[in-house]
Amino acid sequence: MDPRIIRLYDEYTHRPLERRVFLERLATLAGGTAAASALLPLIENNYARAALVDPGDARLTTGSVTYKGASGDVRAYVASPKAGAAKRGGVIVIHENRGVNPHIEDVARRAALEGFTALAIDFLSPLGGTPANEDAAREVFAKLDRASAIQNAVAAVTYLKGRPDAAGPVGAVGFCWGGGMTNQLAVHAAELTVAAPFYGPVPEAAEAAKIKAKLMLHYAGLDDRINAGIPGYETALKAAGVSYEKFIYEGANHAFHNDTAGERYNKAAADLAWSRTMAFFKANLRPSTT
Repeated sequence: MDPRIIRLYDEYTHRPLERRVFLERLATLAGGTAAASALLPLIENNYARAALVDPGDARLTTGSVTYKGASGDVRAYVASPKAGAAKRGGVIVIHENRGVNPHIEDVARRAALEGFTALAIDFLSPLGGTPANEDAAREVFAKLDRASAIQNAVAAVTYLKGRPDAAGPVGAVGFCWGGGMTNQLAVHAAELTVAAPFYGPVPEAAEAAKIKAKLMLHYAGLDDRINAGIPGYETALKAAGVSYEKFIYEGANHAFHNDTAGERYNKAAADLAWSRTMAFFKANLRPSTT
């Protein structure tokens, strides 16, 4: 696909452009309205493809929970394995700027099948929760208080550590907006053990010295917007003595891990990044034996 179309969709997703403007520009690039309409299914999320792990998988216990956050009750989707140790490491899953959707719930189930208690936070809880319509979710995100969202993430660490089926070390993985929030969680939560942001906006360089968690950073080779922040972040992490690994997946676009994201999804990069992340978590989130 023409990389200009991918960049346009990224701009629409993150600036954001009004949908009318996005469609007009897409029609110009595609050579007409009909061609633009044919391209839309190839670049927009399709949650009918979301379930790599069936929501009713008999190996898992899943459901909705609430916990106390800075803004009041925060809703979340939780998934944990039925087999294995009674207590296990916890993993916070942080969504893109579309909220907790079927794809993010599926990512939580994938983490649970790896042996973790996974918690996918709905950061839009203070604003009524994630809308079913993606464009509506994008508009709600513009009203989200960032400072409260960070504190709601910090509260999730405490909540997970206190669950009887977790009660151990906690890690976080997040994507896009959630990648940036994962970085912020590492800055603000001293009890976070590991963090794996995927193509996430970086924190201010001065904040890197506050990070106690080990980091595994995943970036897409074609993601110029996010990658512009890498050099400064690395410099700050090195100066602060933060333990980190960085991986850049050449030829991959922003959102390459999202298997519902059409042409932006890159299976090879997604599988490799996920396997690295799970190995990283397993090495550092040892289940509690007490």
